[in-house]
Amino acid sequence: MAREKFEDALEKLEQIVRRMEAGEMSLDESLKAFEEGIRLVRLCNARLDDAERRVEVLLREGDLLTTKPFGGDDA
Repeated sequence: MAREKFEDALEKLEQIVRRMEAGEMSLDESLKAFEEGIRLVRLCNARLDDAERRVEVLLREGDLLTTKPFGGDDA
């Protein structure tokens, strides 16, 4: 099973929000859309957490390049 892309999940989430805001969905359709929206929000948050962990900042210490986690403490 292919891993769903962040951008695709975000686009689907935006479509769900637009449909729900239009107010033309039945209660059952709204509940299903809400459940799908929650799944997509969790997926997007997980992808962002993964990306944040993967982003590292290169630092020069003397003649060596070292890495530091993005947003990490400077201490």
